[in-house]
Amino acid sequence: MIQWAVMRAGRKNPSPVAAIVLAAGGSTRMGQPKQLMLLGERPMVRHVTEAACGAGLSQVVVVVGAHAQEVHHALSGLPADVVINEAWHKGMSTSLHVGLQALRPEIEAVFIVLADQPAITPALLRQLVDCHRRSGAPIVAPFFQGRRGNPVLFARSLFPELLDLEGDQGARMLLVQHSDQVEHVELNDPAVILDVDTDEDYERAMELFVQESNPRGRA
Repeated sequence: MIQWAVMRAGRKNPSPVAAIVLAAGGSTRMGQPKQLMLLGERPMVRHVTEAACGAGLSQVVVVVGAHAQEVHHALSGLPADVVINEAWHKGMSTSLHVGLQALRPEIEAVFIVLADQPAITPALLRQLVDCHRRSGAPIVAPFFQGRRGNPVLFARSLFPELLDLEGDQGARMLLVQHSDQVEHVELNDPAVILDVDTDEDYERAMELFVQESNPRGRA
């Protein structure tokens, strides 16, 4: 395995890692705010945010925009910082900017988390954090059966490039530009490639939710 120049093994305290949950979109493809679609008795955005909060991260930021009041209400009681992206309609990059600007100065790496990826778990996030801390890789990306998924972790050294993104660009471009700096983590977990854009995706998310709720399901 490549050992990156930013190795932090000598530090007594682990580097602080945060998550930015992107929950500002208008969900035009689904015809309804998918962040608020229910899995069990909870909306998807709450499932995702609970996973981030339960992973032992140093900070969780949720960026809201369209349906801001409803999404904020859905997160009631969670230890997350909810921030509003007034320019959400100008594309995903604007939510990235708002989320990054809300991070505390001590944060040294951040997950970019999609609000429509409700099957992710705290254990999955902790596994990716552990990989980042072992390897020091500037980018850590999960894979399932060779297919790249989300959430992806970025080190602080890449924050300026994330802030340079424009329009509806997500962070995918950085994975291409820095392909030699990406730590690939192959996981036996389809949650990393499931985001809800269609009715079929929603049905699959429901299936994974039932498995997750089963005591014999995934940890």
